[in-house]
Amino acid sequence: MKRVRPKRVRRGLPLRAIIPNAITVLALCMGLSAVRFALAGRWETAVTFIVIAGVLDGFDGRIARLLNGATRFGAELDSLSDVIAFGVSPGLIVYLWSLQTMPRYGWIFALAFAAACALRLARFNAQIDVDEQPHKSAGFLTGVPAPTGAGLLLLPIFLWLVTEQPILREFYIVAPWTGFIAFLLVSNIATFSWSSIRLRRGVRFGALAAIAGMIAAVVTIPWIAFSALAIAYLASMPVSIFNYAKVRRRRAQTAQEAAPRDG
Repeated sequence: MKRVRPKRVRRGLPLRAIIPNAITVLALCMGLSAVRFALAGRWETAVTFIVIAGVLDGFDGRIARLLNGATRFGAELDSLSDVIAFGVSPGLIVYLWSLQTMPRYGWIFALAFAAACALRLARFNAQIDVDEQPHKSAGFLTGVPAPTGAGLLLLPIFLWLVTEQPILREFYIVAPWTGFIAFLLVSNIATFSWSSIRLRRGVRFGALAAIAGMIAAVVTIPWIAFSALAIAYLASMPVSIFNYAKVRRRRAQTAQEAAPRDG
């Protein structure tokens, strides 16, 4: 009787899992490289590297799902990369650009932003397996995502690169702005999740045209385009809060109507 050999179990990460992890590490390197250019006073290059890190961060998760290469290791690596690329690095850039001129307290604001980013990501990781997530189930995010928070923090630098107005670099403007963005990171405010937005058929062509125009603007006038995107996101927050309040009222009404039937 022929003896059947047991199947050999292959150990290690498959290639489909390494590719998205490599993109995540590249985003981390972009964030750290941004600090290097900030130390040299090359602010435009430093901010560009943070933007590149944000683009890479938007791709790694999607590529992992596309290749069926999502792993627990990749999720942890992504969070560590986000803390460095979108918490520590932007905080250091803003400190070197403006906050270091603030007597005694400038470093505290930079630390507060980095700590708020770490706390947000820790909260996100802790709630991954939680079933009861009202914001997520309604298609919203809780607070501002880390890459978006980094972009909002750098808005004064975007505007400064466009206008070259020295007042935008003053610590009495940058410090309160840094504290405000740190608050948005750890807040419970409902914000739009772009992946959950559904467009009606009548506006799809217009949306595609708007996206094409936005890409063209990013290529030709990047700092004006990034400033406009950051301001538009801030303007959308009251709308997202209002829409989520409507969802909550609708759910409460449904629950009240269902209660007598259950009884």
